[in-house]
Amino acid sequence: MDITLSHLFVQVHDQDEALTFYRDVLGLEVRTDMPFQGFRWLTVGPPGQPEVEIVLEDPTMGRAPDDAVALKSLLAKGSLAGVIFRVDDCDALFERVSAAGAEVMQEPVDQPYGVRDCAFRDPSGNHLRFSSAAKS
Repeated sequence: MDITLSHLFVQVHDQDEALTFYRDVLGLEVRTDMPFQGFRWLTVGPPGQPEVEIVLEDPTMGRAPDDAVALKSLLAKGSLAGVIFRVDDCDALFERVSAAGAEVMQEPVDQPYGVRDCAFRDPSGNHLRFSSAAKS
């Protein structure tokens, strides 16, 4: 059996703000942007991985009201799971994203497990890491 990743969900408090960040700052492509059952189905993805879509999801979509409130609270605290992106040059990515005003969590550093990485929060507070091969 062959299993591949097709979609992952990132909760965002403002889809327009998230779209600007993920598209214009990170350089991801818009895959889908359309109304869906009273909400907006908005996906982006890396240009080199057309089969992968990141859903920039409104926390109220498809959830009971109490669950949506709880999820929004966790999102506001920055307590949801993060995403790690692989990039060719961690330092260049760091310069571009920090120049755009993203909240820096960690400047580029070589990790003992063989990568050089840095970390930011997206406009909704989600933890995003970017890694490349460690410098020799």
